[in-house]
Amino acid sequence: MRYLYILLFLVSVKAAAQQPLCNDKLQQIQEMERNAAASFINTTNRSMASDNYDVKYYRCFWQVDPAVRYINGVVTMYFVPTASAPTITLDLANSLITDSIKRRGTPLSFSRPDKALQVNFAQPLAANALDSITIYYHGVPDNTGFGSFINHTHNGVPVAWSLSEPYGSSDWWPCKTNLGDKADSLDVYIKNPVAYKGASNGMLQSETITDNGTNIISHWKHRYPITSYLICFAVTNYTVFNSSVQLGNVNLPMLTYCYPETLAAFTSSTPNVLNAMKLFHENFGPYPFIKEKYGHVQFGWGGGMEHQTSTFIVYPDESLMAHELGHQWFGNKLTTNSWEDIWLNEGFATYLAAFYMEDKYPATITEKRKNVVGNITSQPDGSVKVIDTLNVNRIFNGRLSYNKGSYLVNMLRFVLGDQDFFAAMKAYMSDPTLEYNYVKTADLKRILEQVSGKNLTKFFKQWYEGQGYPSYHVSFSSVGSQKVSIKINQTTSHSSVPFFDMPVPLLFKNATQQKTIIVQNTQNDQLFLEDLGFVADTVLVDPEYWLISKNNTSRKLPSTNTGNGVAEVFPNPATGPLTVYLHDFNAADASLRIFNAAGQVMYSRKITLVNGAEYFQIPTATWARGQYSLQFFVGDEKITRQVIK
Repeated sequence: MRYLYILLFLVSVKAAAQQPLCNDKLQQIQEMERNAAASFINTTNRSMASDNYDVKYYRCFWQVDPAVRYINGVVTMYFVPTASAPTITLDLANSLITDSIKRRGTPLSFSRPDKALQVNFAQPLAANALDSITIYYHGVPDNTGFGSFINHTHNGVPVAWSLSEPYGSSDWWPCKTNLGDKADSLDVYIKNPVAYKGASNGMLQSETITDNGTNIISHWKHRYPITSYLICFAVTNYTVFNSSVQLGNVNLPMLTYCYPETLAAFTSSTPNVLNAMKLFHENFGPYPFIKEKYGHVQFGWGGGMEHQTSTFIVYPDESLMAHELGHQWFGNKLTTNSWEDIWLNEGFATYLAAFYMEDKYPATITEKRKNVVGNITSQPDGSVKVIDTLNVNRIFNGRLSYNKGSYLVNMLRFVLGDQDFFAAMKAYMSDPTLEYNYVKTADLKRILEQVSGKNLTKFFKQWYEGQGYPSYHVSFSSVGSQKVSIKINQTTSHSSVPFFDMPVPLLFKNATQQKTIIVQNTQNDQLFLEDLGFVADTVLVDPEYWLISKNNTSRKLPSTNTGNGVAEVFPNPATGPLTVYLHDFNAADASLRIFNAAGQVMYSRKITLVNGAEYFQIPTATWARGQYSLQFFVGDEKITRQVIK
């Protein structure tokens, strides 16, 4: 859904303009949204609509005056009964008065259960047959959710807008608010005083002066599937300007409706969202509504809302714009099927905003990731999966649904690698069973596994369902001049996950060199012998913050030397490169010569010992089959080993 900035709920845009929003306040933004949700939503605000019909189309006529808290509406709904149905039920707030309902001009009876509108038919409707009803209503809308129907002012001018996520659509119009049923298309007609302009989803078709010049009707047409909470309107004295962005062979219109007093800010900031559009289009698949447009509509709520093709935004902050744009892919084209999986909307949009900011400002990557991980690990528990889906305070939890959700995406990219990750994202977006539909975490997992060939069951069990995070404890010692011996174990912050099976990046350094090694940590006290190429004096655990972890430790163990020199040669017989491990010698160097059965020298080298040790490999691909003699000279000692090729 949205970023909500540290502003009071009905803050004026003028005040917002005086205090530009800051990209570095992600934690506070999300905490504000969480607190706002707790203030405005309770467990009774959920869908009462029946599930015996499938919505196909809405045609909505709304008459509003931004100076008056009131709506007069006519909504025509085309639908297909999924079974023979004598009644269907829509969601509608108790405060709204239903004047009449007609079916092809014939009045229908209806009743008003709590927060619902039950439509009664003289004869049961036939299953799977397209039908329609038209609902005439009026009244003063309720105000639940994040402020589902708001009248306010900017610079002394009235403004009205909608913001219906998650259950607020029925506060101001009859519809289905539950997840799982998108309308295939939409037409919106907004009638308002002629001094103002109306904005909505899709493409503007016409603006018609009516009522002897006192009102104007704007017609908006949208021909993509859309869920009810993404249907919107806004009305005030907007200034309108057009931009565009080239996406492949399509020049996509960008339409901005902003307050006159903030025109300069929106004009100068719009190139940022156009650049983000190109970046997302290239990496996550085509812009989902490419046959229409993308747009910004300014409103007074302290953040933004990703209404389909028409994002409502308080101020053109760069990170905010990227977040809301990211929702057009994750949340709008693919919409979570349950608030249990809100991270498929919010986690991904948060990730896409970070992806854009990292692409543009690479010098800030580490510090920003560090801050996000710090927020996630500020408490030892909490899952990305929402257990209590009636608790909107939990659904929109910034630490878990946004930050930890975004880091699941970040870690999936790390686990899969860029090639498979971005290929999977495009496959997820274009899957014919999913596109423009509702999705679950299991759908994402299926696509990721199909593209990458990896089994991600354990990953999702740990990071999506599980709680907490690991703390890694790494010790290492040098093995000769090239190798490093690594021991790694972990403790976890919550009992739901006793061990996190993950690849762990380790950065080894000395004064002049550094190298990152990734080890697959599958158990505690796990040992690795890795080719480093130099003698390290320190190791940093995940210095680029790819993973969620906290309180990591590392240390270099002192090398031991018994003085009882050993020359190990393996494998024997040699089926590939021959490994030599010299250790525990009281010498600084050694030499090696290898003879074949005829006494010919096949290989020789000088060896520098580090603390009496060295570890190296010898290629044997060109050797003929037979027996070979290896002669080591360490100080005054000669050691012979026999090897069969």
